[in-house]
Amino acid sequence: MESWVRYSAQSQAKERLFRAAQYACTVLGYTLQKNGMSSEFVAKVKKLEAHMSLGRKLFRLGNSVDALESAKRAIHLSDIVLRFCITVSNLNRAMYFACDNVLWLGKSGLAPTMDQEKWSQRSFRYYLFALIMNLSRDAYEIKVLMEREGSGHRNKSCLVIDNGDLEGTDARSEPFERRVRIQLLLLCHVLKSNPPLLVDVLKNACDIFIPLDKLGLYRTNPGFVGLCGLTSSVLSILSIVHPWLKLKP
Repeated sequence: MESWVRYSAQSQAKERLFRAAQYACTVLGYTLQKNGMSSEFVAKVKKLEAHMSLGRKLFRLGNSVDALESAKRAIHLSDIVLRFCITVSNLNRAMYFACDNVLWLGKSGLAPTMDQEKWSQRSFRYYLFALIMNLSRDAYEIKVLMEREGSGHRNKSCLVIDNGDLEGTDARSEPFERRVRIQLLLLCHVLKSNPPLLVDVLKNACDIFIPLDKLGLYRTNPGFVGLCGLTSSVLSILSIVHPWLKLKP
């Protein structure tokens, strides 16, 4: 089991590179189509995108095992909110990868009679649930850090932001406006002081538009979906290249 988990971790970087290339092709294809490029060339770009997608699925074979191991580790977290969010997220990721593996069988021609649309919709539903849990975890982490930072400034009339620059609160402002401003300053300060949390929030926020679009819950366009996927892929690659950017636990 441990050997497989190590192998899975090593293949993540390659999968992220394929993912970035896939969504780059999505953006390129959409842009070329909007600019009136020949349909033949656009079709070639879309075919390359399909090959990248199929290659990604090959790298993700067996990733359900890694997700289940992560869920087992999360069960022992002392914080009940983090325990719930991370465990449920990893369980949904495990189901997402399992559906994705089944879908790979159909797209590779090993199971030609498979209903690919049904399995695709099923996998995106699990993906969406996992992302909702990830964003809930991010919101909780932000809330805890904002409360911790805010308690240190409760009896002060200003917040220290940006290496000694002071942002004062206007005494003539309405109480509600003051509270909103203070909360926004705290939010900016917390995210700036915690790059791993900022990267995770941006990555999950970008990713969530992909299943929302695929499931028909929030339609955008292939260019926007491709840009979101490309952005989150680059952020994921950064967290692999620089492990300190990965949110823990």
